[in-house]
Amino acid sequence: MSGRPLRRSWGWHRLADHVAQTLVERSAVGPGDIVLDLGAGDGVITHRLAATGARVIAFELHPDRAELLRRTCTGSNVKVVRADVRDLRLPTRPFGVVANPPFDGISAILVRLTSPGSRLERADLVVPRSVASVWRRRLDRPEGRWAVSTVTPLPRSAFRPRPRIDTCIITIVRRSPLRARRPRR
Repeated sequence: MSGRPLRRSWGWHRLADHVAQTLVERSAVGPGDIVLDLGAGDGVITHRLAATGARVIAFELHPDRAELLRRTCTGSNVKVVRADVRDLRLPTRPFGVVANPPFDGISAILVRLTSPGSRLERADLVVPRSVASVWRRRLDRPEGRWAVSTVTPLPRSAFRPRPRIDTCIITIVRRSPLRARRPRR
């Protein structure tokens, strides 16, 4: 990464190491799982996900951070994609998400992750608390396919630089397991 200072215009707030570790541990990601890290930054979450044996797809728009991830993840089970997470193409197989995504695109990301046809099984995301409140009401319906299982507040000190808003970890889970597709005849 270049020696340039962090720019707020990129919307990036690096998650503290111990919070990233807790986020990955509570996600229950394991060997062979497909997991997306949206807005991967310098890899504080990505490297921990890779250590679980999961197949990680790390999305990062910032060119210096994407290059840093490519260099530090060489030969591992991580694929780095330089792309805007709002233009995300979802895997066609069941997958999870563990991420500290850019806050300015979070609603578009959540719409895509919970859209009909999504193969998302679980998402553990760092989001603004106001967004968590809205999405909890939106998803927690008895007839819905998704549920918000937990909302855990985070202190502003969990980031560098500190955000100006309150944040939390939201966990979204699929209510019923994905059915295996029947082979076409």
